[in-house]
Amino acid sequence: MVRNGQDIWEDGSREHHGGAEPFLFSSESVGEGHPDKLCDQISDAVLDAHLKQDPHSKVACETVTKNGKILVCGEITSSSKVDYDTVVRNVLKHVGYDDIQKGIDCKSCEIELAIDEQNPEIANGVHKDKHEEDIGAGDQSTKYVFRALQGLMFGYASDETEECMPLTIMLAHKLNSRLAELRRNGTFPWAGPDTKSQYVFEHGATVPLRVHTVVISTQHTDDITLDLLREEVMNQVILEVIPKQYLDDQTIYYINPCGRFVVGGPMADAGLTGRKIIVDTYGGWGAHGGGAFSGKDPTKVDRSAAYAARWVAKSLVAAGLCRRCLVQLSYAIGIAEPLSISIFSYGTSDKSTKELLQIVKKNFDLRPGKIIKELKLQTPFYQKTCVYGHFGRPEFPWEVPKTLIL
Repeated sequence: MVRNGQDIWEDGSREHHGGAEPFLFSSESVGEGHPDKLCDQISDAVLDAHLKQDPHSKVACETVTKNGKILVCGEITSSSKVDYDTVVRNVLKHVGYDDIQKGIDCKSCEIELAIDEQNPEIANGVHKDKHEEDIGAGDQSTKYVFRALQGLMFGYASDETEECMPLTIMLAHKLNSRLAELRRNGTFPWAGPDTKSQYVFEHGATVPLRVHTVVISTQHTDDITLDLLREEVMNQVILEVIPKQYLDDQTIYYINPCGRFVVGGPMADAGLTGRKIIVDTYGGWGAHGGGAFSGKDPTKVDRSAAYAARWVAKSLVAAGLCRRCLVQLSYAIGIAEPLSISIFSYGTSDKSTKELLQIVKKNFDLRPGKIIKELKLQTPFYQKTCVYGHFGRPEFPWEVPKTLIL
């Protein structure tokens, strides 16, 4: 389709954008070697290492990195015996940081630990007479300690993609994933681990229309020219990832727009766990409660309830009950049931908000203990979740829509 200079479709139709004027919307993603995302992976690798030995481990792990140094800190209560040095170096090696020229060297970097046991005062309301499914946020039992004392979490879904995710964030993830694939298989021997991507999409009310702008930046070795890098990224990444129907002669491409990007990773920028929460979720669509995911075991409702909210939203969309859906959950210390459940369908459902809420309450038990059981959240799969988005990936239980009883 072709637009005229006033952004009105020349065929005069509004069917392409649900009767609304088109608008621009942007989403970004980062690669495995981005300093913040590196820290997310280390924190979740520590979590996985504990869960493999002790499924009831209580982990709140933060990571900081800069200039060849990595600090792993936090509060952990677990019967596991974890070799933190090996865990950290294995993550660095997997990501591709095996030479100081890339930003940090897995073999020679300095690793420091500042880890204590969880403070028992955090869970000072102890209710051991409760069934484990009735344990609330902030309660302590022999199995579950809910560290998050209160909070709100969101889940979002849209029918614009097969994954029920916004296309802007899915394609942004795929650009970085494609760069990593070509680096690892040797097609891009010049590529480094530190990458970023961003899309500006022209969007209708419920459907993406066209790519307005693509931005991609990739770390590289000193021996490749920018012209060759840009040509290879255009032909083997951008044109391979973006469906052709979304590209036209007005699409703008920025490939390494700042020029050379040799110095990257923690040498270029400090990294910290939990600073890519929009990359981790919906790319700016929907909403975010503010709590990061990585480094937190599933008794922290910042993580487990956000996964559950996504499960609810995707189930409603997959069932055809609405085309877009935002779910908000909120919790308080010591209370098993959510304080509130809110559903927003953006006018895309034939059912009222009250009817959708009744369906949710009929089909989902959103007590934290029950969420952990149903979504198998004591499984040590968290390092995999924290690259290329926690949502829109079918290998995770919260991405399998529930068959709803209406």
